[in-house]
Formats: sequence, C-alpha cells, structure tokens
Amino acid sequence: MLKRDLSIEFLGVKFENPFLLSSSPVGNCYEMCAKALDTGWGGVVFKTVGFFIANEVSPRFAELEKEGTRFIGFKNMEQIAEHSLEENLEAMRKLKKNYPTKILIASIMGENEKEWEDLAKLVTDAGADMIECNFSCPQMTSHAMGSDVGSNPELVKKYCAAVRRGSKLPFLAKMTPNLGEMITPAHAAMEGGADGIAAINTVKSIVGVELNKLIGLPIVNGKSSVSGYSGKAVKPIALRFIHDLKTNSKTKDIPISGMGGVETWQDALEFILMGSGTIQVTTSVMQYGYRVVEDMISGISHYMEEKNIRTLQELVGIAVSNIVPAEDLDRTYIVYPKIDEDKCIGCGRCHISCYDGGHQALEWDSEERKVSLIKENCVGCHLCSLVCPVQCISKGEIEFKKNCEKKEILL
Repeated sequence: MLKRDLSIEFLGVKFENPFLLSSSPVGNCYEMCAKALDTGWGGVVFKTVGFFIANEVSPRFAELEKEGTRFIGFKNMEQIAEHSLEENLEAMRKLKKNYPTKILIASIMGENEKEWEDLAKLVTDAGADMIECNFSCPQMTSHAMGSDVGSNPELVKKYCAAVRRGSKLPFLAKMTPNLGEMITPAHAAMEGGADGIAAINTVKSIVGVELNKLIGLPIVNGKSSVSGYSGKAVKPIALRFIHDLKTNSKTKDIPISGMGGVETWQDALEFILMGSGTIQVTTSVMQYGYRVVEDMISGISHYMEEKNIRTLQELVGIAVSNIVPAEDLDRTYIVYPKIDEDKCIGCGRCHISCYDGGHQALEWDSEERKVSLIKENCVGCHLCSLVCPVQCISKGEIEFKKNCEKKEILL
C-alpha cells in the first residue's frame, strides 16, 4: 500500500499537513498553541498582534440555531490579541524554539504604514515562518484597522508594501468577505508584495434579537453590535470567494489559505478541491477541541487511499473547472425523483413542500399515507428529496426535453 502524503509546500514553506489554527481565540497564547501542535496540527496562525491592545466585552459570543441544532452559525465580538505585544512576541519565540518543525504564522494588524512595517520586523525577529496581514476583522473599534481597510484596495496595497519593506518572509493578505467581489483587493495585495491570500474572514452579522428585551445578541449591558459570523453556515460563502479567486485571470495563480466553516474532514477537502493549499480552523476547535485534527487527518488519508491518490498536492484545485457559469449548464433534460416505498415512513413532508413550495407534482393518499409522482407537473427540482427526513427519495428516470439529443448524463 502506498503511503499517503499529507504534507504540502505552501509559499515555499513545507507543512507536515495542511491543518492550521486560524488567527482567533483558539491560538491566543503559548499554552494553547503548544497543545494544538502536540495534538497534530501542522501549524498555527497566532492570534493577531498589534500595538493596539483590545479591551473586550462580556459576553462576546452568540450562536445561530435551527430546529434544535445548535452552532449552525457562530458570532464572535472579539478583536485582536488582548495580551501585550511583548507577551505575544515572547510566546512566538518560545513556540518556534520548542516546535522547530511546526509552522508558525504571525498574524499582524497595524493602524498606519509604520506600524505595519514595524510589526513585520518584530514578528520576523521572533522567529515566525510566515506572516498573515489581517485586513478583515469586522469588529474593530478603530476604522483604521480591520475590514474597513480590507475593503479599500489602495490601503491594502500600501500596507502590503509596508510589510514587504519590514520583512522578507512570505506573507498572506487575509481578505474580508464583506464586499461584493474579492478580486480587486486581492490583486491590490499582490501588487503591494503579498505572496498569497487567506480567505475568508468572518461575515458582518446580527444573528438574532432577544424578543422580550428587544436587544441583539449577545447582550452587552443592554446593547449589541454588528460583528463577525462564522461556523458551518459561512462555508458556501467561503467556497464561492475562493472559486472566484481561482477562476479570475488576475488572481487564478495566487496561493490560497482557505477557511470559513471547516468542521469536518469533508469540509476541509472541499476547500482543497476548490484550490486551497492550507486549511485554517477555529469554530470546530471551539466545539470539539484540538483533537478534531485527528479526524481530519484520518478522513483525508482514507479518502486518498480510496481514490489511489498519493500526495495532497494532486487534489488542490481539481474541482474548480467543474463550476461553470449558469449559461453553460446543460438544460436539455429532467431527472425525475424516485421514491423508495420500503423506506418511506409516510410523513407527507415531501408532499407539503412540493405543493406549497414547488410544482404540485406529488399526489398524497391520506388513507394509505403514500405519495406518488404526477410526472406531467414535475420539473425535476428535487426539493422533495431535500426535505425527506429518511432520505427515501433519489434520482430516477432521466427524460430529454423535446428536440434535445440524448447523451450520457453525469449526476
């Protein structure tokens, strides 16, 4: 059996595996990062450091629920590191001394060119292997930092140039999703000297309102604020932005460190297939602990064995070409749903969803508690299969529309 190689070279740096703690509460000090590295993470992106010292609120987290499932989405009101710059730099020095084969990425954030340049020098001297420029935190109390900077291509370019003056280390520009398109600021970052892109940071959000107190969540002494949204719910947004970067002529060759909603090995693999060379994780660690990396390593290793893939690099970006513009999708056929009557529990959810939210293509026998397809009404949308609680509806007969040539269909 061939040995599966999860190591990867990214920005000229060799990682033993692609999994990193993202710059966040999960990598806030030496002890946390050391425990993660002992557990098997390939590296850490130390929580963002700067001359600014955060004074945090309490409480600072909230979650989005759905039908009893918690933590679909996660809101975090934290800013950058609350420890002094000197403490953080000492923690980085200690990490690199005690874990020389692990990768240390220093996340930095300044308020002007001099601070960006000075921070780059300081973290380089502390032993970092790489730098990440945080242009994207959505809850900074200063408009000179965070996502307000990341949505301004001129500032992104200027601050990247300052970081390049301060260090020869490879560095990433961490992008904000709080804009319509990411190509312009990402390209500006590369023009300023960045070597790669990290995407995405959190999405500006209000996750809910307390209905009795009429206050957004979390409640901080009777008030709340807009702040960053992460967790599983943002994965589709992250994958979309990464796809955009990988398909635009200006940015398609830029190395990407992907993040945003990675909770399982399958999630991580999706980011890799869409073009991410390394994977950053926070919310999954906050729920399940650092040992979640063991599941990620095991899951992708087994996948590679099953597909007879030897190195992780072979998987990076290979799904990008299968995402095409809407006008290029094949519209010549309909795939009808197939109902497995042996699995069906007669709940009627498919009928309700089809009748009230679809095309009235399922007939309901209330006495027998069975559904049947009204083929002439069905458009093959498959809403029925999505709402079925026991997954008894699958893809069935394929029918070509009038005057359309029959051909092989890949589903």
